[in-house]
Formats: sequence, structure tokens, C-alpha cells
Amino acid sequence: MAQLTKFALVGGVGFALDFGIFNLLRATVLSPESVHEGPLIAKLISTAVAIVANWLGNRYWTFGPHRRSNGAAEGLEFFAVSLLGMGIGLACLWVSHYLLGFTSLLADNISSNVIGLVLGSIVRFALYRYWVFHPKRAGR
Repeated sequence: MAQLTKFALVGGVGFALDFGIFNLLRATVLSPESVHEGPLIAKLISTAVAIVANWLGNRYWTFGPHRRSNGAAEGLEFFAVSLLGMGIGLACLWVSHYLLGFTSLLADNISSNVIGLVLGSIVRFALYRYWVFHPKRAGR
């Protein structure tokens, strides 16, 4: 349970970065009125920043005792899983904004920062725990 709590706290920092950067970009230089794909580009940028913060927090704190000495391989796996999670959030945003036509800032936040975040977090936690930071792989 402690590991899940740490994961949630690290995720909270990542969420704050993702949410803040997404909304700042979405409301200014990447608004859909200025750039048609603006919401998706804003989400890509904000999620990339959050991924870096989450990598550091999860590697050194959440899964610290299980991290491997080969940080490069572990990092590639972490970023692959993170990209999958990002894809889930982007897919939720795309469906809501472009397919269903819910184009308000609130709708974009609900689709990407609530629905996409929950679904992506479930997938990421499972893959981080049972693949990237699995205890049997520690120290390699």
C-alpha cells in the first residue's frame, strides 16, 4: 500500500504539471481558435513534462528499492509505458474534442485530465510495478 501511496503522490506532482501546462497552452498559444490541433499539441507537451517528473519521482522514490543499475534500459521501458499512458489520454481527448464535438476547455479537461488520466494511470501503475520496476529485476 505504501508503494501505491508514493505512486499517487508522484502522480499528483505530474498531474499538477500536466494540468497547469496543458491549460496554459490550451488557453493561449495553442487554443483551438488559433491552432486546430492545439489541444492535442498542448497535451503532448504537458504530458512530456509530466513524464520526466514522474520518471525521477518513481525511479528514486516510489520504486527506489527495485530500480536497476542499468538506468538506460529501465528508462526506455519507463518511457515506453509512459507513452502508452499518454496515448490513452490523447485518445480520450481526440474522441471527445474531434469526434464527439465537445470543444470547451472544461470538456477537454474532463476527457484528458480525468478520464484519460484514470485509465492511463491504471495501465501505467500495473506495467511499472510488474515490468519496469519488478523486484526480480532490481540491481541488474
